[in-house]
Amino acid sequence: MMHALFFWTAKLLWPVLSPDSFLLLLLVVAWLAPRLGAHRFARRLLTLLVAACVVIALLPVGQWLLAPLENRFPTNPKLPARVDGIIVLSGAEDAARSSLWDQPELNGGAERDLAFMALARRYPTARLVFSGGSGSMVDQQDKAADVACRLFREQGLDTGRIIFERESRNTFENALRSKQLIRPAAGENWLLITSAWHMPRAVGIFRNLGWPVIPYPVDHATEPGRLLRPDLAFADHLRGLVAGTKEWLGLLAYRALGRTTTLLPAAQAPVAETRGRDCIAFLGTIGYKALCG
Repeated sequence: MMHALFFWTAKLLWPVLSPDSFLLLLLVVAWLAPRLGAHRFARRLLTLLVAACVVIALLPVGQWLLAPLENRFPTNPKLPARVDGIIVLSGAEDAARSSLWDQPELNGGAERDLAFMALARRYPTARLVFSGGSGSMVDQQDKAADVACRLFREQGLDTGRIIFERESRNTFENALRSKQLIRPAAGENWLLITSAWHMPRAVGIFRNLGWPVIPYPVDHATEPGRLLRPDLAFADHLRGLVAGTKEWLGLLAYRALGRTTTLLPAAQAPVAETRGRDCIAFLGTIGYKALCG
C-alpha cells in the first residue's frame, strides 16, 4: 500500500514541480495578473522569468546539479576477477513507442543496455538480471523488460541466461523486487548498471536493502572541465535542469522516507552511513565537484 501511495504521489506532484512546467505556470500567472489589477506584480514576475530564462539559456545549470551525482562513483571501475551477477535498471527503453512501431525503441539512456550486453559477454558465468516494468500511471501493459528482452535477443545475447523482473515501477521497487527474485548470498559480487547521475540513489537503496552492489555508471550527461563555459542552448540546459531537479528531489524523498541511509552514498560502503554526514556530503560535493568537474 505504501509503495503504491509513494508512486502515485510522486507521479502527481512532479508535473507541477518540474522546472519547465513551473516556468510555464509562472508565465500564465504573469499573464493573468494584469487582468486582476496586479500590474506591479506582473512586471516583477515577468522580469524574474526573463532573467531565469536568460540564465538557463547561457549556463549549463542542469549540469551543475548532475555533476556531483555523476562524480560520486568512478567511471570504468576496476572490477573483481569473479563477478557473480550483473543487474541493469530499466530507463533506456520506450515501451509505448516500441509497441506502436513493433521494434525496440530506446532513448538517451541506451548505454545501460549496451554496457549490460558487453559485461554479460565478458562474464559468461554471471547471473543476469534486467529490472523494470512500467513507470506510467495509466499504461501498465507495455513493459520495459519486454523491450529489453527483444533487444537482447536481436543482438545475439542468450536471453535464457537473463531473469527479467517486469513489475517494478520505480528505483525502490527495482531493488526490492530484484532482491526477492535473486536472493543474493552474502559475499557475492554483483555489478549494478544505471545512468551515472542515477547511481547514488540506486546504490543507496540497494545498500539499505542489504545488497552491497558494485556501481558501474554509464550514460553521463555532464562535461567535466566545461561546467562554467557559457553557450546558447536553452533547450539542452532546461532538459538538464529538469533531470537534475528530479534526481535531487528523488534523493531527498528517499532519504526522508528511510529508503536510503544517507543522502549521497560513499563510493565504498562504510559500516554505518549516518544522517550527520548528509549535509557535509551535500555541500562539499556541490561546491567542489559541480564547479571543478
